[in-house]
Amino acid sequence: MKTFLLGAAALIALAGQAAAADIPARTYTKAPAYTPPQVVYNWTGFYIGGHVGGAFAGDNTFQSSDARFLGGVQGGFDYQFAPNWVMGIEAQYSWLPTNNNGVLFPGGTLVTSNTDQLGSVTGRVGYTWGPALVYAKGGYAWRNTNFGASVAGVPVAVATTGNNKDGYTVGGGLEYLFAPNWSAKAEYQYYNFGSTTVAAGPADIAGVRGRNDEHTVKVGVNYRFGWGGPPASRY
Repeated sequence: MKTFLLGAAALIALAGQAAAADIPARTYTKAPAYTPPQVVYNWTGFYIGGHVGGAFAGDNTFQSSDARFLGGVQGGFDYQFAPNWVMGIEAQYSWLPTNNNGVLFPGGTLVTSNTDQLGSVTGRVGYTWGPALVYAKGGYAWRNTNFGASVAGVPVAVATTGNNKDGYTVGGGLEYLFAPNWSAKAEYQYYNFGSTTVAAGPADIAGVRGRNDEHTVKVGVNYRFGWGGPPASRY
């Protein structure tokens, strides 16, 4: 019996070795390459922010063309559609320091025409790719201004027509989503408030007419509330 069991064990061992010899060697398979998820940026939502920059008078007839600092705030709403287009509305307010230099006319009359506040409510439309948005804007503009004249430092009476506080604005810029809920922008904006004519005053300025416009450049940041959801990942 013992001899039989030993023989059976030897036979099983030999059969196992033969079967193992018939199994092919395992081949190496390279793991598939990892593809990171694609970030989908969403511009839809409300935002608020601030800006700084400079203003330059377009016509120096009544106002010095020297650059003036400006700073202010903005807020608005954007909607992304179709799928790379963005449209929205924005309100903006800018403060400017008073320009005391004025313009000296040949007869000795010094005219000061100062715009110390600018505001606008504009629509805007843009095209986005990834985190970048290029846009154009335009709409209603408002300003706070004053007009005065003096001779040898003594104020003189003047009467003007067309010294409007309301006008229009157009512009454009580039905005970039640099962090979740945060974007930075750079833009140019032109403001036009028609023209002002001196109807009565010292002889050297009586009848003089000048445009009321401003060229501005601004940089700013916006905080976006992500009404349409934060940037997502697309696999």
